[in-house]
Amino acid sequence: MKTILIDGRWQAAQDERTIDVIDPSNAKVFSSISRGGEADVKLAVDAARRALSGPWGKMTATERGRLLQKLGELILANAEEIAQLEARDTGKPITVARNDVKVVARYFEFYGTAADKIHGETIPYLEGYNVSLVRVPHGVTAHIIPWNYPAQMFGRSLAPALAMGNATVLKPSEDACLSGIKIAELAIEAGFPPGALNLVTGYGHEAGAALTAHPGIDFATFTGSPEVGVMVQEATARNHVACVLELGGKSPQIVFEDVDFDKALPVIVKAITQNAGQTCSAGSRLLVQESIYDKFVAAVAERFKAVTVGTPEMDLDCGPIVNKKQYDRVRKFISEAVESGVPLLAEGAFGKDLPADGYFVKPAFFGRVPRDHRLACKEVFGPVLSAIPFKDEEDAIELANATEFGLAAGIWTENGGRQARVSQRVLSGQVFINCYGAGGGVELPFGGVKKSGHGREKGLLALEEMSTTKTVVHYYK
Repeated sequence: MKTILIDGRWQAAQDERTIDVIDPSNAKVFSSISRGGEADVKLAVDAARRALSGPWGKMTATERGRLLQKLGELILANAEEIAQLEARDTGKPITVARNDVKVVARYFEFYGTAADKIHGETIPYLEGYNVSLVRVPHGVTAHIIPWNYPAQMFGRSLAPALAMGNATVLKPSEDACLSGIKIAELAIEAGFPPGALNLVTGYGHEAGAALTAHPGIDFATFTGSPEVGVMVQEATARNHVACVLELGGKSPQIVFEDVDFDKALPVIVKAITQNAGQTCSAGSRLLVQESIYDKFVAAVAERFKAVTVGTPEMDLDCGPIVNKKQYDRVRKFISEAVESGVPLLAEGAFGKDLPADGYFVKPAFFGRVPRDHRLACKEVFGPVLSAIPFKDEEDAIELANATEFGLAAGIWTENGGRQARVSQRVLSGQVFINCYGAGGGVELPFGGVKKSGHGREKGLLALEEMSTTKTVVHYYK
């Protein structure tokens, strides 16, 4: 299968190697992708560089915006095909996959209409001078995206970069990239000039490493683990190239004694079980005020027992874990917690007649997790929720900030003063008050602090990240 897009043409890897594509619902191979490497990355970067001096680089912002909007329309017109690819590739329920496709279309709609709305500035200066600050693209931007939301991440990473006029090279995850390949096909149909959007499938340690180390890139984005994020940052730094990193989280849901149970319970459970917990901003720590701890945790446990796991077409609450490595990792977290004596308060259930070899894990809810326990500090990236009691507001803030991450946080209280105080002091890139996730939120800037990374994606801030400024000084006397 030719899954490498360079200069508007699909091709196999230069050495013709391939990677098997495995269905996480049954662990069976159902397709293959090209195993790109350093040689393929070089060709892709060269094509992107040529695009900057060709039709793509000469295109106006309005023209770029129209292309992005056209791609959004084509995504919606092919939504079911993309959703089916996404569901089988990742294992997520088909309803979730269909929603993901709507979101990726929204990225291209949003940034398509914003492409010609980013203006420069005039700076008052000395007599006889006109000084302007203009915003220009970086040049060639490199994008490495993960397997948990491959369609959404395609749009989140590429749409703002293309809107600002960058020529792009994308390295999708080897574990889930079929939906992205289809969207790239639609980009060609939409009329994107050759080289504006290039895609190299392959392993992270081969194609990904070659891309971030390539001296021909001018900016990079990466979403993944903190450990690999360090490697990406080191590689780009050797060529003095900046990057945006989104590196995961251990996000708290802070529940105070005046919480509205009916409002909070369904959101809190969904925030850890959606996409089988394989979400960077998953609400994986449930911090509950001691005065209501037992009552609230019991209510969460009842809802947890009703969570059901199945294949994509069964369309239940959770699908399988994406691959064998992650499956073993999640199960190890659960078994170690049980063996160490942490109370397992509730588990979800398996649907009927699941394939025997699928990577299915029952969602697990643990209670009174010690604050220094691995389960309370480390990212599981699976459907595992840890409940921890706190005494008062000060204790809640200290506990919320007691990990190395800071990506998202939820605050559940009807007290307006407390909402303001806690939201200001929680160390997090996003804070949700009496809600969580906000429905995808293409418009909402997203990114973390501490080991959750740096830089911002989504919203108008992403257009600033995907460009730089040039100061033009004109002396007219």
